[in-house]
Amino acid sequence: MILALESSCDETAAAICAVDGRLLAARVSSQADIHRRYGGVVPEVASRNHILHARPLVEQVLSDAGAALKDISAFAATSGPGLVSSLLIGASMAKAMAVAEGKPFFAVNHMEGHLLSPFMEGAGPVRANVSLIVSGGHTMLVRVRAAGDYQLLGKTRDDAAGEAFDKTAKMLGLPYPGGPEMDKQAALGNPRAFAFPRSFLDGRSLEFSFSGLKTAVLYELPKLDLASPAVLADVCASVQEAIIEVLVEKLALAARQCGEKLVTVSGGVSCNRGLRARLASRFAEEGLTLLLARPDLCTDNAGMIAFAALQHFLSGRASPLDADVDPKIGRAS
Repeated sequence: MILALESSCDETAAAICAVDGRLLAARVSSQADIHRRYGGVVPEVASRNHILHARPLVEQVLSDAGAALKDISAFAATSGPGLVSSLLIGASMAKAMAVAEGKPFFAVNHMEGHLLSPFMEGAGPVRANVSLIVSGGHTMLVRVRAAGDYQLLGKTRDDAAGEAFDKTAKMLGLPYPGGPEMDKQAALGNPRAFAFPRSFLDGRSLEFSFSGLKTAVLYELPKLDLASPAVLADVCASVQEAIIEVLVEKLALAARQCGEKLVTVSGGVSCNRGLRARLASRFAEEGLTLLLARPDLCTDNAGMIAFAALQHFLSGRASPLDADVDPKIGRAS
């Protein structure tokens, strides 16, 4: 069994997975209510709350799995990217348990956790695909040849898709976290009400840019009556449509360029109902196989970290105990 901790931002999470990849136990302690009053994540507050919740979560997942620390084969933690003060909490605790039990430690890139999450829970072994990771801080296309063998195809030049959702939601006066609120409003609106820009760059580029969309919304705001529920819903639907169209078309382009028949999508934004529906219809038309991470495995969670660590465990690639966290390692390699 692999026990993993995830503490890259404002969610404290612990999970245990079996060596056959089954998720045996998973717990998450969310800080959303704490940070809502600030309109965003406060790093110092986040790290203090990780300290409070990490040990109880480990005890809970051990109980849920009917296991003791001595039964764990390896320990893992997110090493980056993320908030350095938050990353240190999970990494330090996982290393301490590894030392105490004389077991290996695995430092896992948060992006690799997302990248492999569509293969969890019965989706089969990790195999070649083109993957879209779309989250609050990252939007990237990655070619996966096998677990541990990745090629970055394209990423955002400015804002990530999740940032575009969250920042636009804040401009519209929606509560934190803004992305899920926009998804709810968008379901009530007309996605063609406003012609917000789609930045495809040139026709062959696999990079993204969402800052122009955010600016377009900012310039449109003075003309709008946001007190009208219908207008608010139309703006949200139109913003969401612009983001979804770019994400889906770029993923389709990447699959064509790489000649892959399997595409995967993960990250917090992939919980978006409109995006999931569009992906399903678009890739059915293309005749490609689509794997989406389960919604509870899209947002920050330790299950995906345990699963990624398992791939390294099976290939014998343990991390040194002096492996440092790195808040900036967002590039697939």
